[in-house]
Amino acid sequence: MVRLMSTTTPWVEVYEDLHRHPELSFDEHRTAGIVADALRDFGFEVETGVGRTGVVGVIRNGDGPTVLVRADMDALPVTEQTGLPYSSSVEGVAHACGHDLHVTCLLAACEELAASRSTWSGTLLAVFQPAEELIVGARAMLDDGLYERYGRPVVVLGQHVAPLPAGVIGLHTGPAFAAVDGLSITLHGTGGHGSSPHTTVDPVVMAASTVMRLQTVVSREVNPKDMAVVTVGRLSAGTKSNIIPPVATMDVSVRTYDEAVRSRVLGAIERIVNGEAASAGAPRDPEIRHLERCDAVVNDGDACEATRPALASTGALVIDPGSVAGSEDVGLFATEADCPCVYWLLGGADPSHFEGLSTVREFGEKVATLPSNHSPAFAPVPEPTITLGTAALVAAARHWLPVG
Repeated sequence: MVRLMSTTTPWVEVYEDLHRHPELSFDEHRTAGIVADALRDFGFEVETGVGRTGVVGVIRNGDGPTVLVRADMDALPVTEQTGLPYSSSVEGVAHACGHDLHVTCLLAACEELAASRSTWSGTLLAVFQPAEELIVGARAMLDDGLYERYGRPVVVLGQHVAPLPAGVIGLHTGPAFAAVDGLSITLHGTGGHGSSPHTTVDPVVMAASTVMRLQTVVSREVNPKDMAVVTVGRLSAGTKSNIIPPVATMDVSVRTYDEAVRSRVLGAIERIVNGEAASAGAPRDPEIRHLERCDAVVNDGDACEATRPALASTGALVIDPGSVAGSEDVGLFATEADCPCVYWLLGGADPSHFEGLSTVREFGEKVATLPSNHSPAFAPVPEPTITLGTAALVAAARHWLPVG
């Protein structure tokens, strides 16, 4: 087992090691080992293999509430292009979303909270989750009996690094991250020779028409006051230019905040796909399968306002960044426990990029130019990001854990 932790190991060194050794969803074995060893060193009760590769650390520190603090561990199938001296050593895999930083900050927060347990009471439940990128890791841990073993929390806390300047925390009440629906669509035609298209039902043309028609869902069927995204991220058909294939497939990603809008958009997609197939004379109905589904992360208003002063006490500038169109499964921990969720953005961009900017518009335009999460060039600055991220988790947890 790899062991990195000691009382003298700088947290930046831990972060760089995790960054250099990324692991894909449900393959986070090395990362989980580092996490488990560190938590044991801090005095936590530790369980591994929760939800396949998840790690849970618990400190039961007298009477009081259970507070869940979560970090995700998995990396992405991305080839890193940051040029950092600690770039990924794994071909085609990189921490392009910042989960290595999430793990580092939560470990550092656990060390600090464990060392100061005389100042708080209750149960600290540290959850290191696998497979967030597949939107299935939270469900896997819950289905594996997380709450049956450790009890239900009164609040779920966590953070996600973003290309905001380091020193800034973004906290938004209400829908903070969008719901996601990933669809796989198969369109059936009748294949044949490319020289005789009249003898076929061409699924390539059917797919092209469907892709274009899907662009009208948001622009013509969703109220401009509401948010929705429909993206065709993959389209595949055929093997050779002179062969008309029998099928075409596409993968579609849908993002929404409101359940009514979500239902309307999904219904429109189904109607359009079936309509285009019927219009083309398809020999079989299309097949629409849900590949992934996750509800929006909804931050509780009262809980956010109660936690905001604690986050501000770290010296961070706490702002409202609005809702994020990306998706997360952290909210499931709160939904299952019927408790509030407080999930914030942690600025990780070099503050020097924002020097001389004076307006909100300039600030937003600069953020839009920086490499974002999932970009092969995404590279948070380790400091002061780690220090602030650790302080934010500690301050938020202390707010919810009564003084001992």
